[in-house]
Amino acid sequence: MTDAETTPGAPLARVLCNTESLISDDSTPAGALWRLAESGRQLDANLIRIPPRGRIDTHTEPDLDVLLLVVAGDGTLGPAADPQALAPGTLVWLPHGSERSLVAGTSGLSYVTVHRRRPGMQIRTRSST
Repeated sequence: MTDAETTPGAPLARVLCNTESLISDDSTPAGALWRLAESGRQLDANLIRIPPRGRIDTHTEPDLDVLLLVVAGDGTLGPAADPQALAPGTLVWLPHGSERSLVAGTSGLSYVTVHRRRPGMQIRTRSST
């Protein structure tokens, strides 16, 4: 037994969802189908669905590296100058500062993203100069 199994009050590993069941219905809406919401977490994770031929326009994440795992469908990762094919099982590293876009194929595209949790917003007093 490990310390986590024997220490009272220690966090326990658990199954959070079944991505296949969340995306199996053709009428599943686009957008975030699931989000990691457990308190005390150090990570954020989302299950995202883009409808057939839908897209997420070119953007840059300045602060966080992101892992993206394709779980269903197909598509293309941009930038347009160097498109990369996406299929189930494709694991992508999106380093912070990198430009990226996503275009879903004819069956749509569903993927999980994981990244460090952003700190909550804080209200600070303005320093006087």
